[in-house]
Amino acid sequence: MTALPRDAVPAVRLSSFYLFYYAALGAFTPYWSLFLTSRGMSVTAISVMMGIWYATRIVAPTTWTSLAAASPRPIFWLRLGCVLTLLTFCAFLLPLPQPWLYPAMIAFCFFYNAVMPQFESITLTHLGSDSHRYGLIRVWGSLGFIAVVMLFGWIIEGDGGAGNAHLLPWLMLPLFGLLTASGFANHYARNLQRSDGDASGFWAIVRKPQVLAFFLAAFMEQLSFGPYYTFFSVYMDHHGYATSTLGVLWTVGVVFEVGVFFTIGRFFRRYDASWMLLIALLSSTVRWAVTALFPENLPVMLLAQTAHALGFAAFFAAAMQMLATYFPGRLNGHGQGLLYGFSSGVGGVLGALIAGQLWPIDQGRTAFLAGSGFALAGALLCFFAISLPLLRARTR
Repeated sequence: MTALPRDAVPAVRLSSFYLFYYAALGAFTPYWSLFLTSRGMSVTAISVMMGIWYATRIVAPTTWTSLAAASPRPIFWLRLGCVLTLLTFCAFLLPLPQPWLYPAMIAFCFFYNAVMPQFESITLTHLGSDSHRYGLIRVWGSLGFIAVVMLFGWIIEGDGGAGNAHLLPWLMLPLFGLLTASGFANHYARNLQRSDGDASGFWAIVRKPQVLAFFLAAFMEQLSFGPYYTFFSVYMDHHGYATSTLGVLWTVGVVFEVGVFFTIGRFFRRYDASWMLLIALLSSTVRWAVTALFPENLPVMLLAQTAHALGFAAFFAAAMQMLATYFPGRLNGHGQGLLYGFSSGVGGVLGALIAGQLWPIDQGRTAFLAGSGFALAGALLCFFAISLPLLRARTR
């Protein structure tokens, strides 16, 4: 992709989409289960409902990015996805019987998960060869996430407990309205050519050894996060941490994530993104091992949580850099769909399932050690299949 003039990048419009998307996610991830509880759902039913989130990630990104790549007006699909996200979410404002909440959840999660991979492609078409600036745009998503987690937590808690959890859909609705408005304000870069969208060569690119290794490494990283996303709060509670301390532990990682997004562009201007991918995988290897072995030590756990800045933010930024290199033009949409569907989707579902099976052995220690092993496998794959061949090629 050729670089666009620096002033041609609509940074404010691009940043606004990340801001509202991840602000809504900052309400959904920690508090949606509380809302479902307020609707009288059992723990088992809630686990099924939350599992739908990951399950739709398997099919939604690939489906939507493929439709966009094949369309003469790909931006139509982003805007349609945003509108349908807003409309399907409105179902939770209604007093639906519990059985009807499942199809509502499937529809909402499908469209909500569908739009971000396409928008990542839109951002990269604007940045072109200046893709190292991605972090300065994506960071607004992290800032929105932090702001909503803190504000909505205070509102939902009210006078104690989670007595206002039933208000969550009404609190989230304006965020989806703003997300839809941002979707209509954004567009692809003007120099994107129709021929760039020909998907005939997509699978030929995917079959290249370094590209296959990239997707497998991303899959292993997401697999390693299974115990964390599913049971971290339960794990910390089991070791005697107060609810307020849990909030601090969750927030610390995202705060450091912001710092990474602001500064990581400097790294990408000097080094290949595969080295940052390797660093991120190794940091996750250490993080999950420490979490397994020293859960009672608060200073150590706080330090481990700062590794989220590498294991998530740096990993994600490096993945975007590599996708921009492997899949130029509209092919980037296909690459985004495969990354989200295979890594976040399949990896997320399997990570949660494996963590659930290992959890009863010793209340989480084995599950986190397994996560460390998955991340290490991804690091070895990244080093021997991507970074080392690249280093050898450059030293010849």
